[in-house]
Amino acid sequence: MCMSLLLVVLVSLASQSCHALHSFGFDIHHRFSDPVKGILGVDELPDKGTREYYVAMAHSDRIFRGRHLAGDYQTPLTFDPSNETYQIGSFGFLHFANVSVGTPPLSFLVALDTGSDLFWVPCNCTKCVHGVEFSNGEKIAFNIYELKGSSTSQTVLCNSSLCELQRQCPSSGSTCPYEVNYLSNGTSTTGFLVDDVLHLITDDDQTKNVDTRITFGCGQVQTGAFLDGAAPNGLFGLGMGNESVPSILAKEGLASNSFSMCFGSDGLGRITFGDNSSLVQGKTPFNLRALHPTYNITVTQIIVGGNVSDVEFHAIFDSGTSFTSLNDPAYTQITNSFNSAIKLPRHSSSSSDDLPFEYCYDLSSNQTAELPINLTMNGGDNYFVMDPVVTVTGGAVNLLCLGVLKSNSVNIIGQNFMTGYRIFFDRENMILGWKESNCYDDELSTLPVNRSYSPAVSPAIAVNPEATSNQSNDPVVSPNLSFKIKPTPAFMMALFLLLAIF
Repeated sequence: MCMSLLLVVLVSLASQSCHALHSFGFDIHHRFSDPVKGILGVDELPDKGTREYYVAMAHSDRIFRGRHLAGDYQTPLTFDPSNETYQIGSFGFLHFANVSVGTPPLSFLVALDTGSDLFWVPCNCTKCVHGVEFSNGEKIAFNIYELKGSSTSQTVLCNSSLCELQRQCPSSGSTCPYEVNYLSNGTSTTGFLVDDVLHLITDDDQTKNVDTRITFGCGQVQTGAFLDGAAPNGLFGLGMGNESVPSILAKEGLASNSFSMCFGSDGLGRITFGDNSSLVQGKTPFNLRALHPTYNITVTQIIVGGNVSDVEFHAIFDSGTSFTSLNDPAYTQITNSFNSAIKLPRHSSSSSDDLPFEYCYDLSSNQTAELPINLTMNGGDNYFVMDPVVTVTGGAVNLLCLGVLKSNSVNIIGQNFMTGYRIFFDRENMILGWKESNCYDDELSTLPVNRSYSPAVSPAIAVNPEATSNQSNDPVVSPNLSFKIKPTPAFMMALFLLLAIF
């Protein structure tokens, strides 16, 4: 049994940032073919006539209603054609959205990352992922952005206020380069900045088209985790930097300076620009610093079961990190409290396990376990972690693991601790807000948020990203992607909706 470190993708917190944008597209004859279902970790789709089928087809079920901003009303925006996001196990368990850019529109499946600023896509590539190859030999090609392919594209010059590497420019009229290095060892993207049209729609019942020009990165060279399957078709930075799309939308007056992301327990999510924190269950202020501000908050207390630990630490809410990562003393406090309360036999790990989690426990057949974890935030509001554990199966093992990694740098609240919530990144009021949600229409949905559910992990189809360079004989990259999140009916519905647009 092996589990790639891609499982805990840390493709965020760039030291330097720039825009990047691209979208997902592939040439297939059968939209429900096995390779397509395999890449999203799904074995079946809703049958025609079933409840899931009609829920998937009902457009009204996919739109958040009644979102009115405080003060002057501005209609929230989202990606064209949908506000839906999808958690894809084969690509590091991150949430992805279908984003289109350029004229004519070109679509890309990009990872959503609140830990970095740049929106970039593979473009005029010398080293990037051009597609994926499945174990049965079938291949799916990704879209690659080309400046000549879009009639509305323009290069960004070095005299632009968004050009952070002006010192590397030979003249002010030169094309602005960019380089972003991420926390994952050896993971980076380099290229130059481009200005083009991003296609959005209003996130309401009217669904009007709203196109706007943005600056993003033409990613010519990708390295590290980007060649192993993490964000293989681009990354959408949602940070506080001036070059991030939320910042551009606010500056242009198209949306308020806030956005929300929803993380459903079934793998479906939502993203909406201009969605503020006026209707939340809890909130806490951001800890801002002058250089490269992030969505950094303060936790004042950890409660595991009935064990209360008064430990204060700062952490970044980062959707570009799969699992929560803490350093000491927070890591020791939460793991020791969990270990003393779980009442299950500790798993004796071995090198063959290759598990990233330190605290795993053996489960007998059909056995489950629940242990609530609560974070008390600065200001006193409680943040109940609905999905703190990961169930690992495969071979002869059946394990329950605490989904927390030990960090040797910053504390990160990863995507697994956001499950079951709509998270509001309110940059206008400089607060983080949260509201319990299943990510379906609040008016129509009767599907409950399952506080005790933990996504199962099981062997996945082999997906090999094809890294290509300017050398025609470049070998196919074979990442170690042996595990995936077990799909649920709602996640299959999300796949159905994603493929329906092609």
